[in-house]
Amino acid sequence: MQSFGFWPCARIIVGITLAGALAGCGSSPPVRVGMATTGAVTEYGQADYSATEPALYVLRPADIISVNVFREPELSIQNVPVGADGILSLPVVGALKVEGMTTREVEQYVMQKLGAGILVNPKVSINVMQFASHVVTVEGSVEKPGMYSFKPGTRLSGAISLAAGPSRVAKLNEVAVFRQRADGIAVAKFDYAQVRLGTMMDPVLQPNDRIIVGTSGLSQFWQDFLKTVPALAIFTRL
Repeated sequence: MQSFGFWPCARIIVGITLAGALAGCGSSPPVRVGMATTGAVTEYGQADYSATEPALYVLRPADIISVNVFREPELSIQNVPVGADGILSLPVVGALKVEGMTTREVEQYVMQKLGAGILVNPKVSINVMQFASHVVTVEGSVEKPGMYSFKPGTRLSGAISLAAGPSRVAKLNEVAVFRQRADGIAVAKFDYAQVRLGTMMDPVLQPNDRIIVGTSGLSQFWQDFLKTVPALAIFTRL
């Protein structure tokens, strides 16, 4: 009776298993053409999240702005940060609580102050030079975890892209977003696979959001297993 060695059989078994696994990994659901879903899934804790970008930007602590008073360089100031207390200190005008105000509202306030016996018909323009308040933390199964600056209007998908995308062991249906609220920190869950297909809301981020992408135990097993392949040489004939 002919005898077969263990390793040739192992090559066949593992080869078939791996081929099936890779075939499963290579397939993806078809893209759904049409409008992407924007509604919140309340049972996932998404009630406080929105897919709509705010129409107007309001200033936050750490934002850096410039204040230009027309033909009055001594009253103008460049690259001044909003304090942690939300207060901006300006020449002549003094301290102003600007947190929660739009740049247009701040312009109107400064012109009102300067027009009260200081300048005749003052013209003021205010610009945000850096959205320094907008920082997001991305952790878990992403290629480059860390803290990232982002522009207003950036979505969950954008934050994951800043972290170089999900890793090979990411569990895409277990993405948690932590957000500070007045009553504490709330957690919402998102299925990133559905987000990418447009079948789940891709929420707009808020400053200091924290995103954690889960890890798939099965995928971790396969990654650890494949690391042993060169040593065992069981795929040399596949």
